[in-house]
Amino acid sequence: MIFIVVKFKVKPEYADDFPQLVKDFTEATRAEPGNLWFDWSRSVEDPHEYVLVEAFKDDAGEVHVNSGHFKKAIAEQPQYLQETPRIISRQIDGQDWDRMGEMTVA
Repeated sequence: MIFIVVKFKVKPEYADDFPQLVKDFTEATRAEPGNLWFDWSRSVEDPHEYVLVEAFKDDAGEVHVNSGHFKKAIAEQPQYLQETPRIISRQIDGQDWDRMGEMTVA
């Protein structure tokens, strides 16, 4: 799978509304046949930072970056950001989350 983590540093005036501002992009990406997950979180240490954890089937990355909703997001989202997002994107084995071997919850 293609596993991606992106950190978005949002301008203070958009920080509280950011999930709504990216809602259409989020929903469209989640609806892609090759999307495995697309999950936003807000940093507990920096209220202006959002972290996106996403994954796609091995052959779905190109379809995603060539989609209309991706191109629209690339054009529109910079106005809400303080800086260029930081990304880690890797091809890894698997198709889902594994259970943590070091901790078991009964």
